[in-house]
This record gives sequence, C-alpha cells and structure tokens, in this order.
Amino acid sequence: MTAYALFDNVEVTNLDGLNEYAARVREVVELHGGRYLAVGGQVDVMEGERTFTYPVLIEFPDLATAHRWYDAPEYQELKALRQSASRADAIFFETAPSALLGA
Repeated sequence: MTAYALFDNVEVTNLDGLNEYAARVREVVELHGGRYLAVGGQVDVMEGERTFTYPVLIEFPDLATAHRWYDAPEYQELKALRQSASRADAIFFETAPSALLGA
C-alpha cells in the first residue's frame, strides 16, 4: 500500500539552515523510493480546525520504506539540520483499501 510522509513546517527558526536542507534532501528521498507530491502553497481550511502553515507531502511505495528513509544513516544529518532550523509536525500514513478508492 502506498504511504505518505506529511510534514508541516510550523515555524522557521533558521532560514539558511532550512534552505540547505531543501537543497540536499530530494536526493536522499529519491534514493529511498520517495517522491515529492506537494511543497507549500496556499492552505484553505474547509472543515475542522487544523491549519497547515507550510505542508510538504512525500509519497513512498509503502510505510516500511518511508520509515527506512526516516531512519536511514544518510538522512540523519539532514534530519538534525531540519529540526534545528524549524519546528514541524510530521506524520506517516498509508492508504487503506476503500470503496471510495475503487478497491
């Protein structure tokens, strides 16, 4: 089942550090079978109270692959850089068979 890593950059504390992260992370994501689907943009809350500040959505083949990327040695320096340069929320989730999706 396809999986997704959803990050919301709530607050940037070091723009230079976050820019360095952005310049280097795509290669590591792709190395682990991931691809970016959305980065930032306007957010309109249609229902509920959850507001995203700057969402980033990455697709992976499955949840195990997403976790391997997040825990990979080559991502640890970048993760530390991102965490020192911003405050973010992160969740991983996978698709589930659903009549809504035609399964």
